[in-house]
Amino acid sequence: MAGARPRLCAAIVNNDLAAIDGVTSQVDLFEVRIDLIGSGWREIAGRLKKPWIACNRRLEEGGKWRGSEPDRVKELLGAVELGAGIIDIELGTPGVEKVIKEIKSRAECLLSCHNLKETPPLQEMKDIINRQFSAGADICKMVATANSLADNLAVLQLIKDFPQKKVIAFAMGSAGQLSRILCPLVGGYLSYVSIEKGSESAAGQITAEEMREIYKLLKG
Repeated sequence: MAGARPRLCAAIVNNDLAAIDGVTSQVDLFEVRIDLIGSGWREIAGRLKKPWIACNRRLEEGGKWRGSEPDRVKELLGAVELGAGIIDIELGTPGVEKVIKEIKSRAECLLSCHNLKETPPLQEMKDIINRQFSAGADICKMVATANSLADNLAVLQLIKDFPQKKVIAFAMGSAGQLSRILCPLVGGYLSYVSIEKGSESAAGQITAEEMREIYKLLKG
C-alpha cells in the first residue's frame, strides 16, 4: 500500500463524547448521523475536532428519521450553519434538485444511493453515478449489499470507472467487508468506520481501530 494514508470517516450514532474523542486521532472526518443521534446532534457537532459530514438518512435507504420529509431536509440543511463541510443527501430524495442547489451554495454536496437488498449490475450502478454527477454532486456514493465475493469486485470497479472523480463505493453486510477495506486503497474518496463495536451505522462496518490495524498489516 503506497501513497497517503487511506481516508476514514467515523459514523457518530450516539452522544458518547468520550468514545468520539478517543477515536479522533484515527480518523480524518466524522459523519454526524442526525437520524440516529436524535435531538442532541447539534451539541455533538459543536464538539468535533475534525471536519464532518451531515447525514439525516431517509427510511427508504436504511435511516431512522421518523419526522416528515420537509423536516428531514430542513434539519439537514441546518447543519451547514453549524460547520458541516459536506452534506449527504440521497439521489432519491423528492425535489432533490432544489436541495442540491441549496447545499452547493454553502457546502460540498455528497449524493448517495443505497441498495439494501443486493448489488445491482455494474452498468446500473454506473448509470446511478452518472446521474449523481449530472445532478451536481461534488462527491458520489453508491452503497450496495453484498451477497457474494463478486459483489465486492463490482462496487470497487465503479471507482476505477470514474478516475479523477470523488467516488465512494462499497457493499454492506459481512460479505461486503472486503470492499470497505479496499475502497480507499483503489482510489475511493473514503471509507466509513464505526467508533466502537456495537455502534455501527450499517451492517458490516468495521471499527476505526481495526481498520487502521488492517492497513498497517497491508503496508508492512
